Amino acid sequence: MTQDEALAILKTGLNVFLTGEPGSGKTHTINRYVAWLRERGVEPAVTASTGIAATHISGMTIHSWSGIGIKRDMTDYDIELIHSREKTAKRIVEAKVLIIDEISMLDAATLSSVDRVLRTLRRRTLQAEQPFGGLQVIFVGDFFQLPPVSKDRQVQFAFESSAWREANPVVCYLSEQHRQEDGDFLDLLTAMRRGTFGAAHRTRLTSRVGILSKQTVATRLYTHNENVDRINTESLAKLTEKSRTYEMESRGARALVETLKANCLSPERLELKIGASVMFTRNNFDEGYVNGTLGTVIDFSSLGLPVVKTRRGNVTVERATWEVMDGNKILARITQVPLRLAWAITVHKSQGMSLDAAIIDLSQAFEFGQGYVAISRVRTLAGLFLEGFNERALELHPKVAAADRHFRGYSDAARKKFAGLAQSEKEKLEKNFLRAVGAKDIAAAGAGNPALRNSRLGRSNNPRSEFPAPAAASAGRFAELREKYPNMGRPWKKDDDALLAKMFAEKKRNVDIAKHFGRKPSAIRARLGHLGLIEVTWKPVRK
Repeated sequence: MTQDEALAILKTGLNVFLTGEPGSGKTHTINRYVAWLRERGVEPAVTASTGIAATHISGMTIHSWSGIGIKRDMTDYDIELIHSREKTAKRIVEAKVLIIDEISMLDAATLSSVDRVLRTLRRRTLQAEQPFGGLQVIFVGDFFQLPPVSKDRQVQFAFESSAWREANPVVCYLSEQHRQEDGDFLDLLTAMRRGTFGAAHRTRLTSRVGILSKQTVATRLYTHNENVDRINTESLAKLTEKSRTYEMESRGARALVETLKANCLSPERLELKIGASVMFTRNNFDEGYVNGTLGTVIDFSSLGLPVVKTRRGNVTVERATWEVMDGNKILARITQVPLRLAWAITVHKSQGMSLDAAIIDLSQAFEFGQGYVAISRVRTLAGLFLEGFNERALELHPKVAAADRHFRGYSDAARKKFAGLAQSEKEKLEKNFLRAVGAKDIAAAGAGNPALRNSRLGRSNNPRSEFPAPAAASAGRFAELREKYPNMGRPWKKDDDALLAKMFAEKKRNVDIAKHFGRKPSAIRARLGHLGLIEVTWKPVRK
């Protein structure tokens, strides 16, 4: 499926799984869709499965956005607590479109918990629950990338969850290639994905082992953190030039700032010297670099900024900003020179990068997909330098391999079915979706938002954020609920608990208790469960 075909399907409001090989344009396609929504005054909730991925998109983790935090399994009381956090509840109730990036690293239990929270908070009276509360949900990613972290149980991928099945996303499997510039190398990677890796592919891969020379300029990828820290520290110490240090600056809520710091690829304290091998940690197409571009520090400007030589030329590197945003509101922000030492980096942190060259040691690979993720970071076979690899490095998860065959077949069927629709029918679907999410026409949206009249305002140097600043979200839906349930989302007091227990003991009807407290009946049941007065159970309502 082409990017344009996938974008046309997204515009109909259907739930979508946007996938494809590394470099197929998943990020570019979702960026185009987000821009299209924002032009019409619709602000999508842009989230990611991990903190590192969230910093790339100036968004929140899905755990933070949905309020579930570190929990994988939610009780009624947990959901009532989320309901009591007004900002979180309002964000969920007013959402129109939910995007979850790097879906491969989100396990089935967590996705089901997100689904349960959204079903509960967004359910309308006398109406059946809908998957993800009726939101258009878009999963973005590639399950051949690193799997979910699972220390105490067998890995369950997101596509194995009941939430995924009920959302029933249309699979848009992108087939174009924009990263790998080498046909033979692309054939090797495709063979790894499709289980057709043969003797010729192994010979090609083996030819890249042990050919490293002293003149090679490339980043070393390792499976373990300790190797990375040691190599970068030792390599910088060998340089005799005077060092310059750049301290990270921050603003905003402490917890969110700490999350940004922990997941930013640039360190809090960046020490550089002339001759240092560095890697850019942000995208800035205007300046000619992307996340993963390699270079060498050759000088410092009159303002003390590092001057980096890349294969495209010299760049004076200015500070960049990483943010956590909720709609058009900035909750936290950090600022740092978008560089890190690049003699070495972990495979985990390389996910999403495009490297000119990499020195990779896969002799200690221990996870399915680790070798594929590392090798697919590189653009050409000539840029791949292997120090070794074990058999595990070539293995992909059997569940993913089987699912991928299904995804490709489903995508092809969806492409053919959508292509067979009349243009008038496609336009009708698009208009119905825009009406359902309260979109405005472009002229009206632009008139009400100065940022839309000048698309360069409010941009960051992250292409995933290079869209007009979003319009303010409507408060209508949340206001309607608060009018009906005046105490919805407000914390319970001790006197309230005492009165609730008394009314329950008097066998008052649940609906009457809810009316007295100005809360939803579901909130009353959850509170009774928290107080130990009833057994807490929850089952999804099926149509």
